[in-house]
Amino acid sequence: MMFRLVKLLLLVTATFSLMPTVKVMANTLVIGHRGASAFRPEHTLAAYELAIDLGADFVEPDLVSTRDGVLVARHENQLSGTTDVADRPEFADRFTTKIIDGDSVSGWFSEDFTLAELKTLRAVERIPGTRPDNTDFDGLFEIPTLEEIIALVNQKSAEVGRDIGIYPETKHPTFFAEEGTFFGGAEDGETINISLGQLLIDTLVAENFTNPNRVFIQSFEFANLIELQTVIMPNAGVDIPLVQLYGSTILPTASSFDRPYDIFFNAQNGADLAAIYGCVFTTAEGGGLDVNTGYGNLDNAATLQCMGDTYAEGVGPWKNSLLPRISIPPVDGNGDGNAQITSQLTGEVTSFVNDAHAAGLVVHPYTLRPEEAFLTLNADGTPQTLTDEVEQLVGIGVDGLFCDDPGTCRQAVDAIESASVPEPSMTFGLGVLPLLGWLRRRRNK
Repeated sequence: MMFRLVKLLLLVTATFSLMPTVKVMANTLVIGHRGASAFRPEHTLAAYELAIDLGADFVEPDLVSTRDGVLVARHENQLSGTTDVADRPEFADRFTTKIIDGDSVSGWFSEDFTLAELKTLRAVERIPGTRPDNTDFDGLFEIPTLEEIIALVNQKSAEVGRDIGIYPETKHPTFFAEEGTFFGGAEDGETINISLGQLLIDTLVAENFTNPNRVFIQSFEFANLIELQTVIMPNAGVDIPLVQLYGSTILPTASSFDRPYDIFFNAQNGADLAAIYGCVFTTAEGGGLDVNTGYGNLDNAATLQCMGDTYAEGVGPWKNSLLPRISIPPVDGNGDGNAQITSQLTGEVTSFVNDAHAAGLVVHPYTLRPEEAFLTLNADGTPQTLTDEVEQLVGIGVDGLFCDDPGTCRQAVDAIESASVPEPSMTFGLGVLPLLGWLRRRRNK
């Protein structure tokens, strides 16, 4: 009976998602990408608070660990791009070079600092050339912990009268758990050996923030999400929706953005890939998984169905994988004399959204940004605004959007939804989604 109910829910969802009628999603989520990072230095409490004030449903912290095992919000564990660490003479001797996801990276790293030391640093704007106004806030904000973000979200939920969620990403989990080493101090050269997934669940449980309607956990790697679903969350007695992120699906792989690093690492080290990845191994295009496996090998209906059946409730694709672009010479889209648009939509819409919906997965693409340098031309050559981009993505059926400017995304989504008749239960909302995952996993027990 349970199996038939699950299959019925999946079938109904697939039927709705493939209908050629109204494509507008009911309750399309607006996710504050690193906060309201178009207006404040990213991954600061100020950026998260502004995102909520502008209408975000969720705020997104990227999580890395300190030396003493505390999760903090940074886009990368390399700190010099988002903090003033390079200007701190007391930490000059911690400058080093590490291999992160196969890339050589030089700077200062979160795992080489205690929380107390990190709290002396201050955030700075990551892309000052693009967002010069944000530099007015350089030096004002600390690096927040996950506990501080949870406290802020609870406070703001009470203030605004709606439940705000948190959408954490585990950053470089293979590096932290298996490959990376400490630099300096008594542990110099020792393996970091920190499970970001375990730390994340431990923190959420300790802070009593495990409501599946208010948390999504995401990662660009596969193995850590599978471990969360099969080991870590069951041991903790919680069940939180998991979202598999996809980098570029263009093949062959040319950079770390094109491949899941955990698959590369495990293949390189002779791990039993079939045992780790299960049906992901058998459904990957190209015949299994190996060091050359890219996201493009996993961009198919069978792999998405596998993920939906076994561990994931959603997928987070790069928006270019849904609406392909071509490179063009720079174009001045807003008439300010500075040509910054360097791509144009082909007019193609890939099957990714329909394939994901058929597998019972929600789709939350990234990242929508307001600045001209991040926008594109429509297929007819006219400049696309951020509002146009929201309308286009909502129109092809996505269930949520990662936005650097949550206010514009919120206004656009609200205008679309108020003018449209949504398909029933199209996105599962945030209520049926956890139920579906629960039912699926009950079936598999």
